[in-house]
Amino acid sequence: MLSAKSLFQEILDDDESFRLFCSIAASGESQGGWENARIAALVPPDQRDLAPKIARHGADEDKHGRIFDALLKKRGLQPVPVPPDADYTMLLERAGIGLAHDRLRADQPLTVQDVVTYLAHSRVTEQRASEQMELLRKHFADHPDIGRAVRMISHDEDNHLAYCHEELLRLARAGHGRAIQRTLRECALTEIRVHRDVSLAVMSHMGRILGWSRPKAALLAAGVHAVYAGERLAGWHRMVSLTMPERRDTLGGPATPAPEFA
Repeated sequence: MLSAKSLFQEILDDDESFRLFCSIAASGESQGGWENARIAALVPPDQRDLAPKIARHGADEDKHGRIFDALLKKRGLQPVPVPPDADYTMLLERAGIGLAHDRLRADQPLTVQDVVTYLAHSRVTEQRASEQMELLRKHFADHPDIGRAVRMISHDEDNHLAYCHEELLRLARAGHGRAIQRTLRECALTEIRVHRDVSLAVMSHMGRILGWSRPKAALLAAGVHAVYAGERLAGWHRMVSLTMPERRDTLGGPATPAPEFA
């Protein structure tokens, strides 16, 4: 039976598909690390208390990128270039979601609205990351090769999501609630479309590597479209709600080091 577990197991068992998976993941995490580091350096003076948390967020993303690289190295594999149609972070930026890289490369301080844009973008994308890692943790938390990495990254993504909720609620209390809701809605609706397109692209690349039959590829593509339809109808609302997390100040300390994968 075709399931999320069997699908990922198939990708995990083949060196070439595993290499593509880890390369895509490592690239996205490393890009997120750079973005957060630049934002931490440019936050406006009245938001300087956020800078260490944003830097911690970036350090976690960098750590995740190193973890995926280490998983490749453990199997004697080298990363491959990320196909442009599977580059989630870059496609989001091109769609106008988050802060433009040209803005981050400039040495001009950000505004409070820029901080709202950053946090709203993070709240939406961390929702996706948290859910994806929860799925992997459900099926592979005890896997001898990737279990420790899955558990650590999943824990971090949950922390990132809690941090976004907490900081957006703080800014909402400071009078930015309307801007936050507008930005969250724009981010969520764009993200679900980009996620659909990237999912179809990744499935296409994996299908060629693994030699999937046309019926199997068509079934998987139909599943991606069905998920998008559900998210476009109502599922996106889960990405824009704000609730104070049970755990507070989840990014208030130093980043934990990446584990060794011998």
